[in-house]
Amino acid sequence: MIDIKLIRENRELVKENIKKKFQDEKLPLVDEIYDLDIKFRESKAKADTIRSTKNKKSEEIGLLMRDKKIEEANLIKAEIAQMNEEITELEQKEETLSTEIRKKMLLIPQIIDDSVPIGKDDSENVEIEKFGEPVIPDYEIPYHADICEALSGLDKAGAGRTSGNGFYYLMGDIARLHSAMLSYARDFMINKGFTYCIPPFMIHSDIVTGVMSFKEMDAMMYKIEGEDLFLIGTSEHSMIGKFKDQIVKESDLPITLTSYSPCFRKEVGSHGLEERGLYRVHQFEKQEMVVLCKPEDAMDWYNKMWSYTVEFFRSLDIPVRTLECCSGDLADLKVKSCDVEAWSPRQQKYFEVGSCSTLGEAQARRLGIRAKGEKGNFYVATLNNTVLATPRGLIAFLENNYQKDGSILIPKVLQPYMGGKEKLTPKKN
Repeated sequence: MIDIKLIRENRELVKENIKKKFQDEKLPLVDEIYDLDIKFRESKAKADTIRSTKNKKSEEIGLLMRDKKIEEANLIKAEIAQMNEEITELEQKEETLSTEIRKKMLLIPQIIDDSVPIGKDDSENVEIEKFGEPVIPDYEIPYHADICEALSGLDKAGAGRTSGNGFYYLMGDIARLHSAMLSYARDFMINKGFTYCIPPFMIHSDIVTGVMSFKEMDAMMYKIEGEDLFLIGTSEHSMIGKFKDQIVKESDLPITLTSYSPCFRKEVGSHGLEERGLYRVHQFEKQEMVVLCKPEDAMDWYNKMWSYTVEFFRSLDIPVRTLECCSGDLADLKVKSCDVEAWSPRQQKYFEVGSCSTLGEAQARRLGIRAKGEKGNFYVATLNNTVLATPRGLIAFLENNYQKDGSILIPKVLQPYMGGKEKLTPKKN
């Protein structure tokens, strides 16, 4: 959520930002909020004036009662009673206007960074840099589900019986590899100085609307029937929500956290849930990083965070590239975002394995997260980034470490988490 001062002082800037995000249907909201805000401030000013007058009149009553001027005192009491009625009406009007303003403000997109490329959708995202040589081996790389099945590591038919499409059982060495990658990702971030955390996997609706847009919520979140609880789509949601309505010390910034969680997503409108693979599923596991910092430090942290993900995947012998998200592909709360994509030697193209975002003060304003500094309180900046989301990360690992004989090489950094194994070998039928 942007600062309403921007709408009071620079409506054209807000409108231009909306146009850059190709959301012209939201343009009328800016003038609507502007007009509502004028009415709100007029109502508040009038109520404040009446309260001031009421206080002075109340002091007069005491003097009149002291001088036994009962009749005059009673007249003023009647005036005060009338003032109380006016104040109540004005307060109700303020509350109604405030609710309407907030409702509309939640729909206004965050002001994007000047460096964000302008484009309508993800087809216009811009490649930034490649890391590692994308190898195309002289032998065929099987589909990842076939690699898993050759290692007796995947059962989607069983998951279909228990849960339906978009679910899976991982078994044996594949399940162990999946967990090993997450454990390594955890330790990788701890070694970067981040504090490890396991958060709640369900959150209240006010946290959901505090961390994401309504459009994202409808497409992603599973609601728990009969309760004000949603299953998280990423641990960022509960990690940022942890600080709701809190005032942290400026000296405690930056707050750097890395969190593990299962994630649950409806994947509304997505294709591929019928397939036997693991690329797009309803549940997965994730190691996330979250930072709360001073607004002026946000861009430095943004660049550190995506570079950590690149470093992590390169340590697993997986070539990656970074892709700058264009304006039309940015979620409404984001100031700037980039994807980290892993090389698929089977498809001979890159695919997304992580996303890094700086959200400025948007989430902090929605959730009331501030820092106490020498010059007063201020809203913090929030950032999030994927270290590893898997089984998608597992797919990248299997393809890039697949050998001609069907075995999977285990890089040295992962061997301690795999009981010292250097490779996985398919069992012969």
